[in-house]
Amino acid sequence: MSSNNVVFLKVLEWFDQTGNEVCHRLPQEGSGEFKLGAQAIVRQNQAAVFYSQGVACDALGPGRHTISTLNIPILTKLLSLPWGFTSPIRAEIYFVNLKIFTNLKWGTRDPVAFRDKELGLIRLRAHGIFNIQISQPVLFVNSLVGTRPSFWIEELEDFLSQVIVSRLNDYLGENLETLFDLPQNYAEFASGLSKELTKDFSSYGISLKDLFINAITPPADVQSAIDDRTRLELLGNNLKGLMKMKAAMALENASQGEGLAQGGIGMGLGLMIPGLLSSTNLFDKGLSGTSVENLPPSKEKGQRCPECGFFMDPASRFCPNCGHQILVFRRCSNCGKNLTPKAKFCPYCGTPAGSEPLPKICPHCNTKNLPQARFCNNCGKRL
Repeated sequence: MSSNNVVFLKVLEWFDQTGNEVCHRLPQEGSGEFKLGAQAIVRQNQAAVFYSQGVACDALGPGRHTISTLNIPILTKLLSLPWGFTSPIRAEIYFVNLKIFTNLKWGTRDPVAFRDKELGLIRLRAHGIFNIQISQPVLFVNSLVGTRPSFWIEELEDFLSQVIVSRLNDYLGENLETLFDLPQNYAEFASGLSKELTKDFSSYGISLKDLFINAITPPADVQSAIDDRTRLELLGNNLKGLMKMKAAMALENASQGEGLAQGGIGMGLGLMIPGLLSSTNLFDKGLSGTSVENLPPSKEKGQRCPECGFFMDPASRFCPNCGHQILVFRRCSNCGKNLTPKAKFCPYCGTPAGSEPLPKICPHCNTKNLPQARFCNNCGKRL
């Protein structure tokens, strides 16, 4: 039934039929004339953001809610004659999916630049997966959804992947001097990167649940040099021993060639050389092997105040300890402070509300980077 009918009240509810829709607006065609007494049904894994006169009023939790507007059945329709019987009292409701979206993929579309202390400028590829959940539905709708009738996880995955890659480049630039130190620090880097991304995601009302780094891969020639360096260290920096080992590996590869004579010789070498090498335990992990850092979600049934850390009820709108506003409507693009729905300027830094942060232009190569980037993705230099 249309939300603009004259007499009947509206029951507002939404079911995600695909499992991939993050946000859905009712009515789909735009704003509606919700009558006084309309009912909103919100499921356990949902939140409903109610907009009246173009302003977000509240985030409704699970249960049945009665909508209060100035649209009175029949009477409001008659009073709307100057507007062609279309009531100027408009409202809409956005249903936000609060389930944990799992197995989202991130990765470098183009290799990012990294300035290695020993190898110079090299380009890296990286990929992995991550899990997210919407934690601030009002902030999420205001910052990313806007006035769109539907918002899908594929679009969100695309955007957050760019943020992850940019932060990975920043984190490696500040915490890694050379790729030779990367294999033994995979877990530490994944944990540190998760902390960086938690702050970035929260500015969009999104909570990062898990982050997995599957691989950070340099070009083939750089990876070969790293493998040689690892083997040299395992041999006690014995360069002569490394050359013997590489010669043995070359013979083993030759044993796998075609031809009857070569096949006969290769069969013997192929059986002997692996046995000789296995005694030295020379197996290199490389940089492209899978390394996963699992960040288990908190087992506490509640939430902590981001300002003072006080543990409180998950339905709290304000912290009972310090009074910090928990339900976030908007955030300042400059300082990140919470803004009221009708604020025109940030009360902390004076930045106009609703202004978008500008991309950072690299002064060395003029490449555009994300606003929060600290290292250029193209040349690897600090911004």
